[in-house]
Amino acid sequence: MPRRHRSHSTEVKREVVAQHHSGETLHAHCRRHDLSRNLIRFWIEKAEAGALDEDAAAAELLTG
Repeated sequence: MPRRHRSHSTEVKREVVAQHHSGETLHAHCRRHDLSRNLIRFWIEKAEAGALDEDAAAAELLTG
C-alpha cells in the first residue's frame, strides 16, 4: 500500500538532520521515523543550504 502524503514540522526535520550529523545512518532514520532515504537526504541538503530556516519563517507567516 502506498504511503499517504504527510507533513512534518520544522522541528522534526531539524531533529532528523541533527541525528544524521551526529553520525546516525540514513537506514536508522528511515526505520525510526518511517521516512524514505530520499526525503531525509532532501532535508539534509535544505538544512545545509539554510532553507529549513526559510521554511520555518514562511510557515510562521502563514499561521500568523
